Amino acid sequence: MQTPEVRDIARLERTGAHSHIHGLGLDEKLQPVGNFQGMVGQAKARRAAGLLVKLVQDGKIAGRAILMAGGPGTGKTAIAMGMTQELGKDVPFTMMAASELFSLEMSKTEALTQAFRRSIGVRIKEETELIQGEVVEIQIDRSVTGVAAKSGKLTMKTTDMETIYDLGQKMIDALSKEKVVAGDVITIDKASGRITKLGRSFTRARDYDATGPEVKFVQCPEGELQVRKEVVHTVSLHEIDVINSRTQGFLALFSGDTGEIKPEVREQINTKVGEWREEGKAEMVPGVLFIDEVHMLDMECFSFLNRALEDQLAPIVIMASNRGMTRIRGTKYKSAHGIPADFLDRLHIISTSSYSEPEIKEILKIRCTEEDVDMAPDALEVLTKIGTETSLRYAIHLITTGSLVAQKRQATAVDVSDIKRAYSLFLDEKRSVQYLREYQDQYLYNEAEQAPPAASASSPVPMDM
Repeated sequence: MQTPEVRDIARLERTGAHSHIHGLGLDEKLQPVGNFQGMVGQAKARRAAGLLVKLVQDGKIAGRAILMAGGPGTGKTAIAMGMTQELGKDVPFTMMAASELFSLEMSKTEALTQAFRRSIGVRIKEETELIQGEVVEIQIDRSVTGVAAKSGKLTMKTTDMETIYDLGQKMIDALSKEKVVAGDVITIDKASGRITKLGRSFTRARDYDATGPEVKFVQCPEGELQVRKEVVHTVSLHEIDVINSRTQGFLALFSGDTGEIKPEVREQINTKVGEWREEGKAEMVPGVLFIDEVHMLDMECFSFLNRALEDQLAPIVIMASNRGMTRIRGTKYKSAHGIPADFLDRLHIISTSSYSEPEIKEILKIRCTEEDVDMAPDALEVLTKIGTETSLRYAIHLITTGSLVAQKRQATAVDVSDIKRAYSLFLDEKRSVQYLREYQDQYLYNEAEQAPPAASASSPVPMDM
């Protein structure tokens, strides 16, 4: 008897530029750890970001703006991603590039308003009635002709009581969909009819039962079958805006066709949320809005941000820029980071510096592990030197290309020859500029300064007519 061949199905995973970041790499006292949670170096910036995350989680600050300033490849976006991981899923985090505002089919101020309200969460509390217990028996009566609706009875119990419920067509379909059988512990939401399977009862566990590893055994519930439970939902203000402003309601959240929302709708929603807060039904969750390449904003956007940050419902706004003294977009004036001086005065500025050679080596090690690449020690030394002389991003790009070169020669590890081969195939920024300067005359529309050709003796002399 031949056993069928069993093949492992490889899980397809997307390895992003910052998929190795799992936090800010801080200990309990908010002190940076050398190599922790994918973060290396930038100790001061990480600690400052950790303090801000702590204040956001405690709900002590809102309406503040932070600028992360540093050169390209100094970890500004990595720190922002680390803050996302530290905040958790319950705190809203919105990330956008400043250039997005100029390519949307709405005004810039409306796009910024929507981004602000996406970053503000509302934690809504409500009580719901549940039926929770162990399924004893399910009886389903079907008509002989098959035309009439199904009906049946559901027997459920706890350790203290047992009750029989009449079932309709909708509940029978829901039980069939969840594959509920006798011995399962389930909960039924009385308002929506939603059924949730908690697991199998310990009383039904037998040695001869053929159960898989995913089966969870739980105790039979105690007390009454009907219980009241507090359910907490966290939604953003923008989601509430969309649901109340569009004719299709919440379906607009999936289609993406939100459009511009009237200020009157937002005012009514703010009033209603304020009433919920006073009644204790809801609480505000100030989140974080991250704007990358903030120097791409113009004076109109900066003026709007000046006013929006003073609003009562304002999130933490984190901005990133890699520019020095540069012109403010739409004006002829220059300012630090391309940001007006009055707005710059509002910001908490966190600076990032270039990575040292040992830090670049550690980052490359982490990326090799993340991309599942086996790198020889001498190849890692060469790659570190390349990252020091060119840029960290270019060195990270060579990890995957070097791995592909090694696979072509059927090697298990990337060595120096593979890195040199990838280095010769792909140019870095400095070599690309040097190449263009040497061969600029072979390109169209080059704007390099060229000396005008000297007039030769045989050139025709223009004649006055």
